[in-house]
Amino acid sequence: MSSRPVPRVGVFGGSFNPIHFGHLLVADEIVEALDLDRLLLVPAALPPHKPEGDLAPARARFEMTALAVREHERFEVCDLELRRPGPSYTVDTLEALRGRGELHLVIGSETFLDLLSWKEPSRVARLARLVVVPRIGTGFDPEAVAAQKVLAELGLPGFAQVCAGADLSATAGPLLVAASSLPISASEIRRRAREGRSLAYRLPDSVIGYIRQHHLYRSEHR
Repeated sequence: MSSRPVPRVGVFGGSFNPIHFGHLLVADEIVEALDLDRLLLVPAALPPHKPEGDLAPARARFEMTALAVREHERFEVCDLELRRPGPSYTVDTLEALRGRGELHLVIGSETFLDLLSWKEPSRVARLARLVVVPRIGTGFDPEAVAAQKVLAELGLPGFAQVCAGADLSATAGPLLVAASSLPISASEIRRRAREGRSLAYRLPDSVIGYIRQHHLYRSEHR
C-alpha cells in the first residue's frame, strides 16, 4: 500500500441490492488502476433516483456488502448514508468524507451522462475527482455532444484515459477507466431469489447465505 502523505481514496456508492461479483470486480480493478489506498463502498439508504420496489432494508444491504468485501485489505464499507436521515445525496456524503483524503468518485458512464440531475453536481465534481467506468456494450463516447455538455456544465476539462504508469495529477479532468464488466444483473438476482432458484457464481457464498437466511427479495419484502 502507498505511503503517500495524502491518501488516495475511492468512493463507490450504490444501492448494492444485492452486491454481486460485477460490483466487486469493477471495484478491485479501480483500486489497482488508480493505486487507491482505500476504496469506500457506500450503500445508499434511500437512493434518490431509484424507486423502492424490491429494495432490501438498508441495514441488510450494508451487512451483505460487509460480508462480500471483508477479506479485501483495501475495501471498506461506509455506513454514512445509513446514519443520515433523508435521501442519500452523494454531495452530502462527499462533504462528510473530506477529511479522509484525496477523493475519487467512481460512477458508470450512464450515471455520468445523468450527473446534471443530481443535487449540486458542480460541488460533487469539486469535492471528488470523477472516475468514469464505461459499461461494455454501451458505446460511451467521451467526445459526444452529451458527454461534452456535462463537462461544460461542470466546468471540467476533457477526460483523461487511465493506463499503466499514467500520471493522474497531470490533468484535472475526469478519469476514464476501462474496467471489466460481468453480465450480472442485480434485478435478475432478485428475481431468482424470489423464485427460489440458484444464485451460485453470481455473488459471494456469504451473501447468498444471508439472502436465504433473511428471506430477502421474497414477496413479503417487496
